[in-house]
Amino acid sequence: ASARRARPADPRAGFRRPEADSLPPVPQGLLRAARKSGHLNLAGRGLSEVCKHVWRINVDAPEEAQQNLSFTAADRWWEQTDLTKLILASNKLHSLSEDLKLLPALTVLDVHDNQLRSLPSALGQLENLQKLDVSHNQLESIPEELLHLSHLKSLLLHHNQLNHLPDGFGQLVSLEELDLSNNHLTDIPTSFALLTNLVRLNLASNQLQSLPADLSMMRSLRQLDCTKNQLETVPSKLASMASLEQLYLRKNKLRALPELPSCKLLKELHAGENQIEILNAENLKHLNSLSVLELRDNKIQAVPEEITLLQKLERLDLANNDISRLPYTLGNLPQLKFLSLEGNPLRTIRRDLLQKGTQELLKYLRSKIQADVSVPGEEPPVTAMTLPSQSRINMHAITTLKLLEYSDKQVAAIPEEMFDAVQSHPVTTVNFSKNQLKDIPPRIMELKDSLCDLNLAFNKLSSISSELCLLQKLTHLDLRNNLLASLPEELAALGRLQSINLSFNRFKVFPSILYHILTLETILLSNNQVGAIDPLLLQKMEKLGTLDLQNNDLLQVPPELGNCENLRTLLLEGNPFRTPRAAVLARGTAALLEYLRSRIP
Repeated sequence: ASARRARPADPRAGFRRPEADSLPPVPQGLLRAARKSGHLNLAGRGLSEVCKHVWRINVDAPEEAQQNLSFTAADRWWEQTDLTKLILASNKLHSLSEDLKLLPALTVLDVHDNQLRSLPSALGQLENLQKLDVSHNQLESIPEELLHLSHLKSLLLHHNQLNHLPDGFGQLVSLEELDLSNNHLTDIPTSFALLTNLVRLNLASNQLQSLPADLSMMRSLRQLDCTKNQLETVPSKLASMASLEQLYLRKNKLRALPELPSCKLLKELHAGENQIEILNAENLKHLNSLSVLELRDNKIQAVPEEITLLQKLERLDLANNDISRLPYTLGNLPQLKFLSLEGNPLRTIRRDLLQKGTQELLKYLRSKIQADVSVPGEEPPVTAMTLPSQSRINMHAITTLKLLEYSDKQVAAIPEEMFDAVQSHPVTTVNFSKNQLKDIPPRIMELKDSLCDLNLAFNKLSSISSELCLLQKLTHLDLRNNLLASLPEELAALGRLQSINLSFNRFKVFPSILYHILTLETILLSNNQVGAIDPLLLQKMEKLGTLDLQNNDLLQVPPELGNCENLRTLLLEGNPFRTPRAAVLARGTAALLEYLRSRIP
C-alpha cells in the first residue's frame, strides 16, 4: 500500500529537462524567477507555441500554491512583479495568442527569428510597450492596432515580407528607432513626416523608387539608411535635415550626389555602387563635418579641388571609377587615414604606389604639390618670362588650384615675387598664416576680382586696413590668433562674407560692424574678453547658424538670445555668468535656446 501512496512533490522538478511531452515545456523554476524579476527569457527552446502559463503568469496562482506547501518569505507568489520583459526569440512560433493582452505591463517584447505570418490585434493593448522586435519572421502586413502603441520607442521589422505599411504609421510619435530593411516595400506613407522623434531609420534592401520629400520633417533623424533600393534621385528637401549624421545611399541608381547645404553635422556619406558620373564642388563644399566619403564603383571621371575643403575627412573611397587624375592637394587633408584609388585609369600615379598604402600615397601627392610644374630633376627652361625665384613659387598651386600660399615661414613680409607670379591668374584662396605680419600686405587688393578665402591667422596683426572692403567676393576670413581689438566700419561692404574667425584676439566688446554683415553664417569669437552681446541685433542676422563665444567675459546671457532660432550652434562655455548653469549648456543649442526663451520676462 505504501508503494502506491502518492509521492510528495519534488520542489526541484521544475528545473529538470522535460523527458515526456506531458511535462510543461517551460520549467516552473523559470516562471518562479520571472515573478520576482519581471523578466522571462524563453529564447532558443524550440517552442512551436507558447503555453498558457506564460500568458497567464500574472493572472493565475502558481501550481505550487495549489499544493499544500509552506511558503518562505522569498516564495510569496502573491507579492509577484508584473512581467515587463518577454523574450521568445529563436523558436518555431507560427503565431502569438490574443492572450498577449494579459501582460499589459510589458515594456519589451522580443519575438525575432520565428515563423510568424501575422501579429495578434491584442498587441495594440500593450500600452506600456517601448520595444518590439518582430524581425526575421514572415510577416506580410502589420495590424492597424499596432499603431495604438503611443509609447513605442524601438520597432524592428527587418527581414520580413512586408509590401506595404498602414497609412497611419505616423501615429507612433514616440518612435526613436525604426528598422524596415529587407522587406518588399515600394513606397513609404507620407505620415512618416510625423515621426519627429525618430533618430535612426533603416529602409535598406527594399524596392523604393523614391523617397517622400516630407522625410525632411524628421528633425531628430541622425541616421538614414536607403542602401540597395531603386532610387534615381533624392528629394532636394532632404538637404534641410540639419541633424543628419550618417546617410547611406549605396546600391541605388543615382546619377549625382545630392546637394546637402544644411547637413552641417553629416559625418558619413556612403554612395558607392551607383551611376554617379560627376562630382560637383557644390556637392562637397558645405560638408564641413564629413569624416567618411564612400563613392566606390561609380563612373566618376574627375575629383574637384574643393574636396580639400573637407578638413575632417578620415576615409575616402574612390575605388573602381573612371578617374584619370587627382588634385595633388588631397595630400594635405590633415585627418585622412584611408584613401582607396584602385581600379581607376590614373595616369600620374604608378600602380605599385597604390599598393604601398595610404600614407605613402599622401606623401607622394604632397611631394607633387611642392614640385615645380617642370619635370622633376630637370632645370626649368629659362625664358624671358621666367621669374628669378620661379623655383620657390608653386606655380601648380596658382594656376590649377587657384591658391596663393606662403604660410608657416615666420616672415615679416610676403615676398613681392609671390604677387608677381600671379600675373592674370584668378586666385580664389590666399593662405599667409603662421608668419610675423603686422599689417595686411597691400598687394592682396590686386586679387579683389577673384579672392574668396583669406587666411591671415597666427600673425601679429593689431589692426585691419579699411582697404580690405575692396575684396567684394570674400566669403571666408580667418583672423584668429592675432592682436586685434577692433574692426573697421568699412567691412560692412563685404556683401558676400559668410564666415569670420576672430578667436584668440583681444576684443573687449563684440565688434559692432558684424551685426551689419547680414550674410554671415558663422562667427567664431572664442578666447577674447567680450563682456556683452546685443540679442536684438543678432536676431536680425537671419543666416547666422554658428556663434562661438566660449572663454570670454560674459557676466550674463540675455534671455532674448533665445529668440535667435536660426542658431544651430551656440557655444558659451567658459564665461563667468551664473545662469544658465553648465548642465543646461551641456544639453545642446536647441535646449539652451528654449531655456533662454522661458526666461524672457
